[in-house]
Amino acid sequence: MSLTFHWFLPTNGDSRHVVGGGHGTPATASGRDRPPTVAYLSQIARAAEDLGFVGALTPTGAWCEDAWLTTAMVSQHTERLKFLVAFRPGFVSPTLAAQMASTFQRQTGGRLLLNVVTGGESHEQRAYGDFLDKDDRYRRTGEFLGIVRELWEGKSVDLAGEHLRVEDAKLARLPEPVPEVYFGGSSPIAGEIAAKYVDVYLTWGEPPAQVAEKIAWIRGLAAKEGRTLRFGIRLHVITRDTSAEAWAEANRLLDGFDAETVKSVQAGLARSESEGQQRMLALHGGSRDGLEIHPNLWAGIGLVRGGAGTALVGSHEEVAERIKEYAALGIEEFVLSGYPHLEEAYWFGEGVLPRLAAEGIWRHPAGGQRPAEAQVPFAS
Repeated sequence: MSLTFHWFLPTNGDSRHVVGGGHGTPATASGRDRPPTVAYLSQIARAAEDLGFVGALTPTGAWCEDAWLTTAMVSQHTERLKFLVAFRPGFVSPTLAAQMASTFQRQTGGRLLLNVVTGGESHEQRAYGDFLDKDDRYRRTGEFLGIVRELWEGKSVDLAGEHLRVEDAKLARLPEPVPEVYFGGSSPIAGEIAAKYVDVYLTWGEPPAQVAEKIAWIRGLAAKEGRTLRFGIRLHVITRDTSAEAWAEANRLLDGFDAETVKSVQAGLARSESEGQQRMLALHGGSRDGLEIHPNLWAGIGLVRGGAGTALVGSHEEVAERIKEYAALGIEEFVLSGYPHLEEAYWFGEGVLPRLAAEGIWRHPAGGQRPAEAQVPFAS
């Protein structure tokens, strides 16, 4: 088995400091340090492609650029890299989404992956004209995915559902290949939707014991549906030649967190309806103390950023060991990021991936392998 690694396109802006925001909170001022231009995002995408990342996640929300449009443009500057496009089912019809995905596959040579985000913040959803409550949004997501999957199979679809209605819906041209669907959610109804419709269940970077519980939960639900899912995890990374260097970088980032910004972001995230977000908040409790919640797992990012709030911090060897620990639980795909995203891709790609390759648990998707002793040509 070869583990799969994805990187991240910071369409909310990038910086040598953490760019906060998300989950209904605006991007912090640091996002203006490196604006998310197509040129800069393409530079990150090309680096990720060269280093051996399979794909790159692009977020969705009011705090960032549109994921569909951005990845369509960046895809023209890359050759192999896939794009894990986050989108919200309530904002586009299922027939149009199926058609968009089919077009994306043809125009990129089959490089689309879909990250379905139901939306955990009612106040943000309402800004887009979506007034359903959280559970109804998940029910709509189930109907949406049911329609889309049948359309991708070439079927003509008629459905008068609780939230969606289509008549004689069909696609003139089918996607090749059919995009894989990624999905995350910690509430009971999220688990039900994952078990029925998705290919890869994603969790944010909780400690291994909690991740193991989630995997067992979803596996059980999927088994009842006669299905088998893959599992992925979303984490940040700070990896250096030595552990001391990595923790020094983590502390430098922490020192850049303005107290008022932390207070404001935490207040905004506290009203989140997302169970996953509340689990992230519980890892640090809004405090700067005790942020290493498991060996090499640091919850500091979550003080200013919504969504994924933990980072693997340590030497290349230590980070590789933590990845192996998650892999032993059943995690096959790792969706990673780091600040700044260009430089941190090199730190991980040249420091950690060759070590995993040497152990036979990762191989470069293009068949190449970068040298194990290569050094990142950037200052930290």
